[in-house]
Amino acid sequence: MKSDLAKLRHARSKKDFPDISLEENEYVVLKIKRSSIIPILAWLGVVLAAVFFIALNIMISRSSTDGMFAMNAASRGFFSVIIDIVFGVVLICTLVSMHVYSNNKLFVTNKRIIQRSQSTLFASSTNIIDLVSIEDVSFKQSGLLEHILKVGTLRMSTIGEETTYTFKYVDTPIDELETITHLVHVEKQEKDERINRH
Repeated sequence: MKSDLAKLRHARSKKDFPDISLEENEYVVLKIKRSSIIPILAWLGVVLAAVFFIALNIMISRSSTDGMFAMNAASRGFFSVIIDIVFGVVLICTLVSMHVYSNNKLFVTNKRIIQRSQSTLFASSTNIIDLVSIEDVSFKQSGLLEHILKVGTLRMSTIGEETTYTFKYVDTPIDELETITHLVHVEKQEKDERINRH
């Protein structure tokens, strides 16, 4: 019965996560993404920048040759183009940053943790950690801003080499921590039972 359920979950996970190479009877239990509050704040910043640049453009276009922004028509046109270019750069940088930000994911299966990391547009990596190798799972918040936004870093330490894997900007993962810790205990218990049988 337990084996049939694992096979069913495995088939469902293969369908839902075709880009993950799953082992036999392995299935995805959790998919952890970075917090959605950071992109909201980033796009709010873009909106504020747009308002500022539009206001600046209006002030420059209405300026005369003897006001505070004393400019002739050629200077006004030049500064309008500069403002448009600066806003375009801000918009492109935000789009790239949000693409990189959203491509960081953590998949927890019943056997492993698969971490997909992207640090730049052209730099990405995948870390795979067996659950039996995990010694400790914790969540850390540093600074006032992380406490206000209720985000932090999920940390997983491994046995032996004592490598610590981190996954930043996660919403407070109380349930996820309990689930990962439970899966680690179950996998270690099953490994011990397999060893004792042989």
